[in-house]
Amino acid sequence: MNEELNIETTRNDENEVTVVMDAITDRSQVINRLQEIVSDISLANKTELEHLKQGFYKLLHTEQEAKKADYVANGGNIEEYVSEKDELEEQYKQLMKIIKEKRAAQQEALEIIRKENLKKKYELLDRFNALIEKASTENVPFNEVKAIQKEWKEIKEVPADKVNELWKSYQQCSEKFYDIQKLNNEFREYDFKKNLETKLAICEEAEKLTEAKDIVAAFRKLQKLHIEFRETGPIAKELREEIWTRFKSASTTINRRHQQHFEQLKQTEQEHLDQKVVICELLESIDYDSLTKFQDWNDKTLEVQTLQKKWREIGFAPQKQNKKIYDRYKSACDKFFKMKSEFFKQAKTDMGDNLTKKNALCQEVEELCNTTDWERATDRINAILKEWREIGPIHKKQSNQLWDKFTEACNKFYKAREKGSSIKSEEHENLFRKKSILSKLKSYNPSKIGEDVKEAIQELIDEWNSIGHVPYRVKDKLTNEFNELFQALSEKLDLQKKSRKQNVQHNNRPAKDSSLSIKEKLTRQYENLKNEIQTYENNLAAISTSSKTGNGFIDSIKKNIESLKKEAEEILNKIRGLDKEDSAE
Repeated sequence: MNEELNIETTRNDENEVTVVMDAITDRSQVINRLQEIVSDISLANKTELEHLKQGFYKLLHTEQEAKKADYVANGGNIEEYVSEKDELEEQYKQLMKIIKEKRAAQQEALEIIRKENLKKKYELLDRFNALIEKASTENVPFNEVKAIQKEWKEIKEVPADKVNELWKSYQQCSEKFYDIQKLNNEFREYDFKKNLETKLAICEEAEKLTEAKDIVAAFRKLQKLHIEFRETGPIAKELREEIWTRFKSASTTINRRHQQHFEQLKQTEQEHLDQKVVICELLESIDYDSLTKFQDWNDKTLEVQTLQKKWREIGFAPQKQNKKIYDRYKSACDKFFKMKSEFFKQAKTDMGDNLTKKNALCQEVEELCNTTDWERATDRINAILKEWREIGPIHKKQSNQLWDKFTEACNKFYKAREKGSSIKSEEHENLFRKKSILSKLKSYNPSKIGEDVKEAIQELIDEWNSIGHVPYRVKDKLTNEFNELFQALSEKLDLQKKSRKQNVQHNNRPAKDSSLSIKEKLTRQYENLKNEIQTYENNLAAISTSSKTGNGFIDSIKKNIESLKKEAEEILNKIRGLDKEDSAE
């Protein structure tokens, strides 16, 4: 039984390193607990102090990282960031220093006491052995044995490496004494009975601990019960095995629950590690090449801050991996905020260049308002609108002001173009007339015509000369085509290519004397309006903005389109009316 009593009390030492504590949510909780320990140094526990340290610095680091993130988000440079002096940290360090000094003094004093107690217990064992030798030859007063037992219980702390050795020696002396001492049977039975009652109470208390909710506290209480069980005197020999088996069974259950508790704790810590690994992978997988706009970075910053909040809510990972996974997490966060800082720094430079480019476009639009080549100018305006949209952002303070300037210039251009639209319309009408003449001239085959059609062809040539300007972009092509036809026809009919100077009277005929019909004029006007509408719609598609000024600009273009569509619809109705009249005739 002596060997069974020597249970392995250190089996769960490794698990007990981790102390179950309430979650620390504020550093002031750590300070308050340290002040309690300073007031009563007996409360000091190495494991608790280590967890208090980890909790304190985890919260401190979280606060510092939040301040650093705010600093960077507000435009600060991460390399210029300087942490402020933390008063709570100074208080924490001072309290820990006091605790360390008090613990050192306590341990030193306790070691002296333990050595003294060890010496006293060795002396008691010598006295006990002397009584045993005496009991083998004569009766020994039982009070002497009780005195030794009392003194033995009163001596508490001894060096840890001597506890089992002392207990075995003492237990052997006790059992040997009771076995050889010729005591009065009644007195012997009474002593056994009292010891049995004590050990039964210890067994009952141990059995209650098997259902305790606080597993760690139950395990600690069990260690104290083992000491009481050892120090309680012997019981009747036939009951010793039964009582020890009962106590041992409860102890085994408590030890198993204690072991399972820390295994579950390890599993939970592993789950925490897995969750933290996922967060690290998400941070490390950020595609920095896709973050090309301010909004992209702002959206991604919110995602990173969400991951940081989640990290803070996750508990500790296994102690061996806790620092390693934190270093990985910190590295990924630092990289993100460094890249963000570099982007904003570069963006400031780019915004200056963008401002220069947009100012240049504004100036070009203002210059185009003075042109007379409205068709080419309109094409350039459309290209400018596309360029404006493709140029990156500028400072917010300048953005609205510059956009107002740009839209004002565009509005000025469209108003100027509207004034010149009559000239453009006339040029398109002239183009239509000349194309009609070319079509008629092409209908004559030089090899099959005679003098009878010469007058009709000459009239077409005279009419060609009387027509004014056409759009500049088709002028040369149209002239070359006419010259080729004239050359082919004149070789056969000896035609005269008259100019305006040779036939002033013919050239000065009013446009209303033209042979074109009313329907043809309406058709030309309708086609011109369709071209105008198409130009406006192209411009509208090229503009993309959400500013109030931009929306006003878009509204003005839409109004112009609606006005032109109404006018075109009216002309189309007139053409349809003429068609009905022709059908009726």
